Amino acid sequence: MSEASDDKHSRQGIGSLEIGLRVLNEIAFSPKPLSLKELSDQLELSSSRLHKYLISLSRMNYIVQVQNARYTLASASLTLGMAALKRIDPMPITFDAATRLNLATDRTVSVAIWNGNMPLIVKWLDSSQVLAVNIRLGSELSPFFSAAGRLFLAHLPHDRQHQIIDDYYQSPKALPRLKGKQLNREEFYTLMEAIKDDNLSCFYGDFLPDINVIASPVFNLSGQIQAVISLMGMASDTDVRPGQRLERLLSATVRGTTKLICGTAV
Repeated sequence: MSEASDDKHSRQGIGSLEIGLRVLNEIAFSPKPLSLKELSDQLELSSSRLHKYLISLSRMNYIVQVQNARYTLASASLTLGMAALKRIDPMPITFDAATRLNLATDRTVSVAIWNGNMPLIVKWLDSSQVLAVNIRLGSELSPFFSAAGRLFLAHLPHDRQHQIIDDYYQSPKALPRLKGKQLNREEFYTLMEAIKDDNLSCFYGDFLPDINVIASPVFNLSGQIQAVISLMGMASDTDVRPGQRLERLLSATVRGTTKLICGTAV
């Protein structure tokens, strides 16, 4: 037998196993339990042949039969999924997403994590037009005067958030701004609600003159912010308004990254 034939033979796999996994995937991705007939139609397998796979998957506790003879996932599937999720390292996935966003937009992109008190920059990617900002890898950001900081602050537990905001507003060095307007404490709390609802924080020259910033969070399986990806550029060519191209690209990036980290749990 030739080397090419050997290679082809080694890649053939086990057809029955692949069919069984197709059955399992069909059940896994369905929003509701499926009947034998529904599975048969969707997989284009005869009911008699399909039933054998269902029996084996049930014996191994990957699926279970529920009301009206319908099939859904069982505990072995959950165990397998959780084991896979535990092996996922979220930060390399987030860094890779930030790099792709940087290349796709040619804008400065950063990744920040929460260090307990404020955001910390753990990834910084310059655009071809380097911005004159004093933020770089390892910089700590203000929860009030950075787009990433406002996102983290908006998602903190209620008591911790109020402690930070109320302490700051007792004797603020400067008032936070939005679109050039200074925000009093009540207005800032209203902004926090909007940022949490939209999962989006935008600066329109409020961080530095002539520089726009937009940021959005990546979540972990617990529903907490894993990291924030920010994009910034000159106001003249960086439209960060919701619905515009850069916002759509950023939002798609963080959604995709969250899905890679959390699987189909999101």
